[in-house]
Amino acid sequence: MDNTNQRPFILITGASSGVGRATAVALSDAYNLILHGRNMEKLEKTKSLCSNTATIFLWPCDFGVIEMVENSLVVLLTHLKIKISGLVYSAGMVEMLPLRALSLDKLRDTFNTNFLSAAIISKVLVQKKMNGTELKNIVFISSNISDRGGKAFSVYAASKGALDSFMRCLAVELAPRVRVNSLLPGGMRTEMTEDICKDTALMERMEATYPLGMGKPENIAAAVKFLLSDDGSWITGQTITIDGGRTINITG
Repeated sequence: MDNTNQRPFILITGASSGVGRATAVALSDAYNLILHGRNMEKLEKTKSLCSNTATIFLWPCDFGVIEMVENSLVVLLTHLKIKISGLVYSAGMVEMLPLRALSLDKLRDTFNTNFLSAAIISKVLVQKKMNGTELKNIVFISSNISDRGGKAFSVYAASKGALDSFMRCLAVELAPRVRVNSLLPGGMRTEMTEDICKDTALMERMEATYPLGMGKPENIAAAVKFLLSDDGSWITGQTITIDGGRTINITG
């Protein structure tokens, strides 16, 4: 018997590439999905890679325009008449930006995408009027730089640090009904890091400091799947680093 209609819905932001796309593929055999991204063509590509595509819906929305995010999500959920059981927030932007090049627009863009939209979406999903008491799980995709330092990464790291602080407070506020955690990936080759990866010298230095080598989006997707499952039922409020040993390597 096909029990697809009884499966819980998971909302995955940033699903058009990288970790978001890998997570969508990994979860599609067990969950119904809403896939978010800015580019419909890329979202359609992600959907085509998934199982059970009949129960996958697409949500095109630009998180850079923060004023539109809440209403866009409310309209979507109202139109589809569905409730969301889990949020995987994988949307993000990274730009190496030295302090001297900092501008208010760059700050806004980064924080809108990496943190503020996550907060707005979480708010909508805990409102009983919109989502009942369906929400059970939130997984934020953060970064292993969120509590460390890196040259020219100040704005990106600050936005991820805000996301992790937000996560810890939500884990307390929403317990025991909702579990909230952050995954902190290390360096990976994804569309978001494409420009950084073009710097050959930087990439060689980075790869030399990863005991297990650079990661793949699928490494993070597997951890997301675990946290959403019953096997992760006693885990909340945690920042879980998945970076091939990079942050414990002091030899280079």
